[in-house]
Amino acid sequence: MRCEANAIDAQAAPNASASWSYDTAFCRNRGLIGRDEQEKLRTSRVAIAGLGGVGGVHLATLARLGIGAFHLADPDCFEAANFNRQHGANTATLGRSKAEVMAETAAAINPQADLRVFPEAITEENVGAFLHGVDVFVDGIDFFAIEARRLLFREARRRGIWSVTAGPIGFSTAWLVFDPRGMAFDDYFDLHSGMGRWEQIIAFAVGLAPRATHLRYLDLSAVDPQSGRGPSAGLACQLCAGMAAAETMKILLDRSPIRSAPYFSQFDAYRGILRTGRLWWGNRHPLQRLKRWYLRRRLRALGMGEPAA
Repeated sequence: MRCEANAIDAQAAPNASASWSYDTAFCRNRGLIGRDEQEKLRTSRVAIAGLGGVGGVHLATLARLGIGAFHLADPDCFEAANFNRQHGANTATLGRSKAEVMAETAAAINPQADLRVFPEAITEENVGAFLHGVDVFVDGIDFFAIEARRLLFREARRRGIWSVTAGPIGFSTAWLVFDPRGMAFDDYFDLHSGMGRWEQIIAFAVGLAPRATHLRYLDLSAVDPQSGRGPSAGLACQLCAGMAAAETMKILLDRSPIRSAPYFSQFDAYRGILRTGRLWWGNRHPLQRLKRWYLRRRLRALGMGEPAA
């Protein structure tokens, strides 16, 4: 679907009240966030790539923490199939740019926010501008967009930027934090040149949720690698945003503990279980290699091969 052109001023909500006050808007954070810490959030800048299922909820959640600046990127527009999970999807936003709609949402929460909108795909040409001056990168990219994801994590690491990814898997969220001085994204997931796209996606799935709590109830036949679609629930996106925001806040405020990769976590609301651990050698661990082989075999048995580029 082609997005309707609708230029906006992302620096402030068009009808923001002159009486709006940052201190009043975020005063209920007190008791959880100190005054000096709140000012630190006010002057922090977060980049969110992808503003659909998880990215839109990431933005709303982080904006309500009082983070004062965002870089927002998404080349897509809202369509009816987004309604079950995407924060900005409703009848009034059909056909509109996700990046622009979500910038308006953030500006309505904080009219003083500095919002820089990138309504196009992130590529080698614009990744530098997207991450320039950013304190934390939060991954909201579509699950199957492995090339763009690798590019962003690689560039964030090069620039010394912390990165957070949280995926909605079944009725759960699995999340990872990447310290720019610690294990790299490609090293953790065992991704390298020469791997096919399908192999990379399988590696990403297995590394994101090594304990795979969701496999007991997830119907893998509903995954369509050709169209890049799979089952995803709104409640899981909400879980993702809560965990990603907590990790982002800890990074920005230098709070501990921050357990970066190879540590992993998955919370399954449906089964009521939390799984955490340290994945020695990442996806290169022999057990992880076995899981990758098993998942590949299951998907092939369902008639799924290499997805379209």
